Amino acid sequence: MGGALLVLVLSGCGNEAGPTPPRQGGEPGPDALPTKLAALTVDQCYASPRTQLPKGCEKYVTEVGNVPGAARKRANDRDPQLVAEAGKLEQAVGAFRSAGCTTVPAAGGPCSQALVDIAGALSGLKKQVDARPTSG
Repeated sequence: MGGALLVLVLSGCGNEAGPTPPRQGGEPGPDALPTKLAALTVDQCYASPRTQLPKGCEKYVTEVGNVPGAARKRANDRDPQLVAEAGKLEQAVGAFRSAGCTTVPAAGGPCSQALVDIAGALSGLKKQVDARPTSG
């Protein structure tokens, strides 16, 4: 009986209050956007999209997919060029996803073209962001 009571008391300790760590991941804030873009533009899926295996770029495309929302937040309805670049990037990511590229094991075809389009759109968006001062 004493052992069962001890187990119950100790099992409650795991649920005790304490600081909850902040959630990681998701969409970067507008001020994190330049850093995120710098990191994405050194990825091999960006640097040489025609030679990459599309399924190997799944994580990269997922990360890139978070960028348009952050760009729109940064634009804050005052920068139509940035919003337009975000739309181009969103469209390119959508083409990659709708073609089922996360399972394509060989370079070439529509999936490689989607990676090329993503790289071009990412480059255009990065130029817009780099040309503007950091918000906040």
